[in-house]
Amino acid sequence: MASIKILLRDKASKEGLFPIVLKIIKDRKPKMISLGMECIKKDWDEANAQFKKIHPNYVQRNRVLLKLKEKALKVIDEFNIEEIDFTLTQFENKFRGKKDSNTSVRTFWEDKIADLNKAGRTGNARAYLDTMNSFYKFAKNNQLKFRDISVEMLDKYETHLRATGSKDGGIGVRMRELRALYNDAIKRGIVDEKHYPFKAYKVSKLKGSGIKKALTRAEIRKIEDLDDFKYPHLAESKKLFLFSYYTSGINFFDIMKLRWSNVQNGRIVYTRSKTKGNFSVKILEPVRIILEEYKHINTNTDYVFPILLKEGLTPIQIENRKAKTLKKFNSDLKKIAEIQEIESTVTSYVARHSYATNLKESGVSIDMISQSMGHQNVGITTAYLKDFDNNIIDDANEKLLQEPSPIYNAENKGFCLADLISLQS
Repeated sequence: MASIKILLRDKASKEGLFPIVLKIIKDRKPKMISLGMECIKKDWDEANAQFKKIHPNYVQRNRVLLKLKEKALKVIDEFNIEEIDFTLTQFENKFRGKKDSNTSVRTFWEDKIADLNKAGRTGNARAYLDTMNSFYKFAKNNQLKFRDISVEMLDKYETHLRATGSKDGGIGVRMRELRALYNDAIKRGIVDEKHYPFKAYKVSKLKGSGIKKALTRAEIRKIEDLDDFKYPHLAESKKLFLFSYYTSGINFFDIMKLRWSNVQNGRIVYTRSKTKGNFSVKILEPVRIILEEYKHINTNTDYVFPILLKEGLTPIQIENRKAKTLKKFNSDLKKIAEIQEIESTVTSYVARHSYATNLKESGVSIDMISQSMGHQNVGITTAYLKDFDNNIIDDANEKLLQEPSPIYNAENKGFCLADLISLQS
């Protein structure tokens, strides 16, 4: 929390005039900022922090003081809105409109990461950290200033990324984060907008290849067919993937944080971490079987899956655990794809794409799929449509079981396939 007050300094100048200052206190530390005005002591109303009526120009001077106070409060509000734990120097620079051109890109980048971590936005912090490390492997200059980042440098960074195996999609991610950082630096007065290189360097040219990331239902069945006894080290990753697929594409972070308290009356009820949207998903038979297995695992937590191994972890500890286990999860999925001869790339996020694609191919409307996945914008087409009832979405999810349905095999504690009739003509 920060507080401000306008007051008269105790020490007078040689002319006998007392400076008027803005005093800001944050984290119990004060800072005095001169407002460029002064007066004799008898002209100052200390109680109301303004000029008395006996001052010859009190009306205009008090208007100026009011505007300066409003400006100071606005600066604090802007920092709070952006969730920035600002320093007194940052406040003064922004209040004065000063461009702190001596701040290095790396220092600003590290401060940004620290602010995100403090705000609990650890996923964004990790993304910024990854891009920072990538950029400085290329730049090799920790004293680089924002005005030094030119279109030519961005072109060379792009070439560097391509040389290290990055494709358009991955390069686009890096460049968008760098652009966001630069925009933030402009907002905070670190660099003048005239140096902005992204007017000429277009990030929009960097688009993914458009390759579909969804598995067919036949490929999903191959994952279900993996023999848990033969490959016990891959069994948990298989179940996590299928759990995501059969629960409307719930992502790994939300699976990791899922608690038994989220399992209610035959449904999984949770709030998605990314969008804060609320979800209520019917528990289909494959999901019920997976839950039954994990119900018998003794842990010291209320978490459904033994990924977060103790309660009370900090956001950074949770993010670190996510990074470590997600890496293993994706590695396991790659091995499963090789064993089951699935040519498509299989990652944790593919379950979500597969859920959407397979429902669409089953005849479910895009609007219904969009709502079931919590997408906030599917274009003008859905802007005026009403919400779908849970029962309708439940019926749509049931379609995942209709061609052919996996049958649980108690002997090997895995999924096998029944030769059922396909619903597709």
